[in-house]
Amino acid sequence: MEVYTPLKRIKGTLKQHNVTQSGISLGGRTALHVLARGSLTAIRYRDEILRPLVRPYAGVVGPGFLLMQDNARPHVAGVCQQFLQEEGIDAMDWPARSPDLNPIEHLWDIMSRSIHQRHVVPQTVQELEDALVQVWEEIPQETIRHLIRSMPRRCREVIQTRGGHTHY
Repeated sequence: MEVYTPLKRIKGTLKQHNVTQSGISLGGRTALHVLARGSLTAIRYRDEILRPLVRPYAGVVGPGFLLMQDNARPHVAGVCQQFLQEEGIDAMDWPARSPDLNPIEHLWDIMSRSIHQRHVVPQTVQELEDALVQVWEEIPQETIRHLIRSMPRRCREVIQTRGGHTHY
């Protein structure tokens, strides 16, 4: 599960909006989940993301499910690690200060560009949430598959550059 925090000008003031979470795999994706205002704490992550979204998605994917998440504090907090262990959900080791290769980052970019290119830009938080959900659902699954299948190439390039800049 990865986080996207859209920033938008509303009535001339730059405000940070609700956090969105979602998951992707070769065969599908979760719904885009928009969290109510407030910080994403470890407890919220466990109760609003891991338990209702990740656990059922892992069950659908099956035994090969591997959770990819970064080292954000809520992700690595003991309460979340304990939950994953109790549920038998394996998480990918994610080194500190690593380049963010998670393919979902490209999807956040696609979504951001799509919303900014609209003829009518969302003016309220609800309009932004609705636009994000619509754009998320319009992304072709083939785009997601292509990004996931690019992971070996991304990893090779990071290794070749010894963790330096890549074109990803």
